[in-house]
Amino acid sequence: MSNAIGIDVGGTKVLGGVVTAAGELLSSIKVDTPSEGGSAVLDAIADVATQLLTQDNSSCIGITIPGYVSSDRKTVIGTPNIDGFNGLEISAQLQKRIGKDVLIENDANAALWAEYKFGAGAGHDNIVALTLGTGIGGGVINAGQLLRGAFGVAGELGHVRLVQDGLICGCGMKGCLEQYASGTALLRTARSLCSENPEAAKSILKHGDGTAGGVLGEHVTIAAREGDALAIECFNTLGRFLGAGIASICAVLDPSHVIIGGGVVDAAEILLKPTRDSLVAHTPFSGKHPVPELVAAILGNNAGLIGVADLARN
Repeated sequence: MSNAIGIDVGGTKVLGGVVTAAGELLSSIKVDTPSEGGSAVLDAIADVATQLLTQDNSSCIGITIPGYVSSDRKTVIGTPNIDGFNGLEISAQLQKRIGKDVLIENDANAALWAEYKFGAGAGHDNIVALTLGTGIGGGVINAGQLLRGAFGVAGELGHVRLVQDGLICGCGMKGCLEQYASGTALLRTARSLCSENPEAAKSILKHGDGTAGGVLGEHVTIAAREGDALAIECFNTLGRFLGAGIASICAVLDPSHVIIGGGVVDAAEILLKPTRDSLVAHTPFSGKHPVPELVAAILGNNAGLIGVADLARN
């Protein structure tokens, strides 16, 4: 089978690459996402695609978008991170610019597809994936197929309601899972605890600028790896919420595996163990109902472009 081109479009960068049928990334190009959005972003995508086409003149090109994509995979229904993209038929606009048809896919779906074909989910046909970042991206593989739903927007698992009348979410609702189990939630908990008790938090604070506001997620992870009790409690809190949310998701979808991705998963078992414990505790008919295997994603930041390249090929 031929190579394909995948391009992962985010709020800060456009990352493209040539990908083999075995999921190997042969080359890549990265440019900043233009802040003005709209046509400027389309031009940046087209520029990356054109450069990649000089390396491999593939007829298979896939583009990931952080947002809702129509069921025909041509139009962005809505995205919170790129101005001027809501309602835009990106497929037609890019075809004019590069002279080739392109497939558009939600970024979390594309990353899940890569893990399903080439990564942590290989060999398993019923999988749920959650990517923990600023929010929570989600995706579902059911019987070997991406679950897209009637309108193309299935799998938005970060917006499963977890806490009644809870924290307000960017989607406009209250109590969504991503408000309690994302990288942002981890950081909010850590900064709050550091502000309340700087002395107890000194192991976290020393990795930043010494202030609670300067704490980053990576500082919490490093401190937790060093055995710091406060940092570990931050991950325990996140894991409790994440496991409870996964339990509700699994009651509907019954996957064999749940893949956790995003920067927060760098903490490995520091995060995965409390999440597993919470998943077991919150699973209906606990002790009788099988629980899925919880695993970390392995393809990292390239998963989206690898996955969308393969989807475009197929």
